[in-house]
Amino acid sequence: MKTSIRFRLNGRPTTLSADADRPLLSALRGELGLTGAKYGCGIGSCGACTVLVAGKAVRACRTALRSVADADVVTIEGLGEAGGLTALQQAFVEHGALQCGYCTPGMLLGAHAFLLEHHYPSRAEIAAALESHLCRCGAHQRILDAVEAVARQSGGAP
Repeated sequence: MKTSIRFRLNGRPTTLSADADRPLLSALRGELGLTGAKYGCGIGSCGACTVLVAGKAVRACRTALRSVADADVVTIEGLGEAGGLTALQQAFVEHGALQCGYCTPGMLLGAHAFLLEHHYPSRAEIAAALESHLCRCGAHQRILDAVEAVARQSGGAP
């Protein structure tokens, strides 16, 4: 049964008429045309589908539309700053923290949410926060380098 679900998506009011139990990932990619969040494992284990809901990193493949009603949802498409990159996005570029790019949106959003709550984290804390995000092409150490660089330069402000 379809229901009307309202939320803010990347700063814009959004309303979807959909099954409230439908995964957020499906709606983002299907109805809304936002393909940054990727389908990976489908069970929330790989992090490829990570988005922010009310500033917290969530797995969109396991998040029902009903749970984002009246919430702020941010995808990788909404993370940049007025046509530019955030400090974290720039660090990913500078450190070569991507290869194929499949995991990159989820990694960026997971790291972003982590840095919002943890100022000056240790390398071990960064690694622990991102351990459930899988990078299949071997850029994981460069990803940690990029996140650590931002944490040291700006006190964690992503």
